[in-house]
Amino acid sequence: MMNERDTADGEPIATAHEILAFWFGEGDDHGKRRAAWFKKNAAFDDEIRQRFLPTLAEAYAGRLSHWKNNAHDCVALIVVEDQFPRNMFRDSARAFATDALAREATLHALANGFDQGLKPVERQFIYLPLEHSESLPDQQRCLTLMQQLATYDETNDLHLWAQKHLDIISRFGRFPHRNAMLGRESTAEEIEFLTQPGSGF
Repeated sequence: MMNERDTADGEPIATAHEILAFWFGEGDDHGKRRAAWFKKNAAFDDEIRQRFLPTLAEAYAGRLSHWKNNAHDCVALIVVEDQFPRNMFRDSARAFATDALAREATLHALANGFDQGLKPVERQFIYLPLEHSESLPDQQRCLTLMQQLATYDETNDLHLWAQKHLDIISRFGRFPHRNAMLGRESTAEEIEFLTQPGSGF
């Protein structure tokens, strides 16, 4: 019988607690902002790939859906589906392969009010799948949610990034910097936009 630490292929997977401890830290570090989250670092990407690739495979197969049953496990699932692929498969189409699953987990968390009992840095990762969405309503909702975090020191600038994402989707209906990775043809306006600093986050 398969236990929570084994995949169908017999490879070890992480528990939700291990995901949270790795991503957010433990003890006094838990709840603090971490520079590693949004910084390109090959060593950090490699560590995530080596430690959590089997866990991502389980999530992709739908075998971690029970993690949506409580707030903290749901955050762990969203980190696995939304953040880890962006590290593991940076600059490739695979980075976005589980975005729909992450968004589904986010909507479940919001519908159940999971975000309201969490630390600000945990809440931001519940909201980020909406910021990564190419849907205008998702972007608008994300901005509203991130604005609620502006009163906390550790998350006081996130609404500014949410606004940048919203502006791009409002203008183009998609993120132009993903076009090459996803095999989409860029328009002349998008090509010009991509020459500007910060256009690809």
